[in-house]
Amino acid sequence: MSKRSKQVIFKTKRIYEKPAKGDGFRILVDRLWPRGLKKEDAALDCWLKEIAPSVALRKWFDHQPERWSGFNLQYKEELAKNPAVAELLEKTKTQAHITLLYAAHSETYNHAQVLLGFLEEQLMQG
Repeated sequence: MSKRSKQVIFKTKRIYEKPAKGDGFRILVDRLWPRGLKKEDAALDCWLKEIAPSVALRKWFDHQPERWSGFNLQYKEELAKNPAVAELLEKTKTQAHITLLYAAHSETYNHAQVLLGFLEEQLMQG
């Protein structure tokens, strides 16, 4: 098992916010391209759409806060089986700062928050 020489810092950010120097490696984690955003304006390093919640789960959740607990649990179950997680964790070996970008309006009730917690748990275990 390889040890990481440095701790990776994750954060989340709406993709519509202006890119900042402190963002580090910017990854769009939405399955669909954000409405109204030109690709050249996104300042992405990577678009990892496979890590987003399944279409069925996304539609069921529909960003309704009362479904947050169920969504959180179901999305973590999806992530536990998702090969894209390994791809994202591989990025942590070469990147000190990773920003998970999402298009949802809510900064609290969105899949990037669940993904952030899941990745941090994986790094603590590994």
